[in-house]
Amino acid sequence: MNRKNRYSFKKVCFWVTLVNGIMLGLSLWIIYYVKNPYQSLDLTQFSLARYILRGAVSIAFQCVFDYFVLNQYYRLMAKKAEWPSYLMWTLIFLLSSLAYYMLNDLTIRKEEFKVVFDISLKLFSYSIAAIFQIALPLVFAAITRQLDEKKWQAENQKVLEQRTSRLEKEKMQADYLFLKAQINPHFLHNTLNFLYARSLPYSSELSEGILTLSEIMRYSLDKEEDTDGKVLLTREIEHVHNIIKIQQLRFGNALQVAFTIQGNPEDLRILPFVLITLVENAFKHGDLKNADHPVTIDLCIDDGKKLRFRCVNKKKTGPKELSTGIGLENTRKRLELAYGENYSLYIKDQREAYIADLSINL
Repeated sequence: MNRKNRYSFKKVCFWVTLVNGIMLGLSLWIIYYVKNPYQSLDLTQFSLARYILRGAVSIAFQCVFDYFVLNQYYRLMAKKAEWPSYLMWTLIFLLSSLAYYMLNDLTIRKEEFKVVFDISLKLFSYSIAAIFQIALPLVFAAITRQLDEKKWQAENQKVLEQRTSRLEKEKMQADYLFLKAQINPHFLHNTLNFLYARSLPYSSELSEGILTLSEIMRYSLDKEEDTDGKVLLTREIEHVHNIIKIQQLRFGNALQVAFTIQGNPEDLRILPFVLITLVENAFKHGDLKNADHPVTIDLCIDDGKKLRFRCVNKKKTGPKELSTGIGLENTRKRLELAYGENYSLYIKDQREAYIADLSINL
């Protein structure tokens, strides 16, 4: 997680002012009550007002400087920058701090000091001070980054555990509902086989419809899933064909439906009842007899790795069938559980058309 500014300006100013205020007060106490132990300051020429003013300017500079340095180092750590970036910014900070100390030196009245330091000693002392001023924010930013990383990892782990627990509960509930729904379908499947045998002498169309419906029921009941809960793609395609076939028999083969397949579906596996949910949705809400706008179902397999399924139907006019949307919602949940980020399902509910686009990395 990368924040633009990890540290607020107010908090930086508070701590900088607090620490430097304490140090300023301590230095004044030393000057007036410890009797100037180093004997370098001429108290007769010393101006308290100028000293406090320089201290205030120093605090203001350090507030801005530390605010920028802390956030910049934190950003570098957050994006895992390489060492040249750290080196470049460290040099910029070092030169900026050194320049400030040199400018601040120009404001000091020379007559206040009994001993005048040469330029080399000043450069050395100011360089040490600049390095120290950069090192503290760097260490503090590193500590904060480590603490934030641990906090985010703990939060992500908690979210992941909650998500896993929720998905497991939903899967258990779905398995229970599926087992509960198997009681009647078993009975219906056996009954359809009986009716098919009895209808053969009377009507080939009726017997074909019963046989197709029996195949649909058998696909729903047979346990062909692997350990990941997936079935052969060819069986899912066969199931789609059977659904289209039974619908055509219902309406005297008057439905305008085009189902095309590109690529080789052999030996590929898919989550069952995903494609059929989108197809059944088209049959439920689509204008199925419009020759100018047929229901189009396209299945494409790219390089044997990616499946693309697109279902388009023109919306029918007149009264609409009530829909709760539970089918599509459950399909999304099952896809998320099985494929994670390796799928996408886009639904485009337009004024006159309904489009479902599904992509899965098999």
